[in-house]
Amino acid sequence: MKTKQRIGIGIIAVLLLGGALLLTRVQLKSMILQVPALRKLIGHKTVDEQIETYGEQARGRLRKLFESRSLTYPPDKLALLGFKNTRKLDVYVSIKDSPYKRVVTYPIINASGSLGPKLRQGDMQVPEGFYRIEALEPNTPYHLGLRLNYPNAFDIEHARLEGRDDPGGDILIHGSNGSIGCLAMGDVVAEDLFVLANDTKSKDVPVILCPVDLREFNPPPASPNDPAWLPDLYKQLKANLKNYPAH
Repeated sequence: MKTKQRIGIGIIAVLLLGGALLLTRVQLKSMILQVPALRKLIGHKTVDEQIETYGEQARGRLRKLFESRSLTYPPDKLALLGFKNTRKLDVYVSIKDSPYKRVVTYPIINASGSLGPKLRQGDMQVPEGFYRIEALEPNTPYHLGLRLNYPNAFDIEHARLEGRDDPGGDILIHGSNGSIGCLAMGDVVAEDLFVLANDTKSKDVPVILCPVDLREFNPPPASPNDPAWLPDLYKQLKANLKNYPAH
């Protein structure tokens, strides 16, 4: 092992030992990742480094898509609509506050669970509801990812009212072809979504996840295990989807 590597590993060990006593896991990770040499040693890349790696090819693909729809790249606004039953992710954009227009529909390669909301950790469900892209994830076991703000305030409040201690979390739209509660899109599409979200001028990106396309179909039949608030959520989703013209 090279001397620099030994020194780097030694520094990490000291930080971990001290951090375990004084810092939270998040604080410790943040501290380590602020040191470029340590980031490189553990193979961690920043968003900017991943954009530098994948940006040129992804932007080439994206510009072709936008040109085919007579749209300017990059857009001012971005929205993602996911439908469980058909395993499709619609990408909508807005240019200069114009109405949203669909650019492309990507197939969802894999998504665990069935129709219905996510209620607890370990239920294997993809959430249903109104979400946002909370962060770009440059380092995941599934290539690149977009992290959703699940559980949101709605999820947390209903979990509290129903006595569900752990509604789960760590939900992403990511690459690869495996998923546990997330949307697996394949690596190339994940690169395009990662770069598109990075380049879009507004960083407030809505993500709407539905059991079916409620613009065209009725919600799935209710089951005895459905929470009482689910029909109202579906009504809200249907009303909001009017902002995104069906293709």
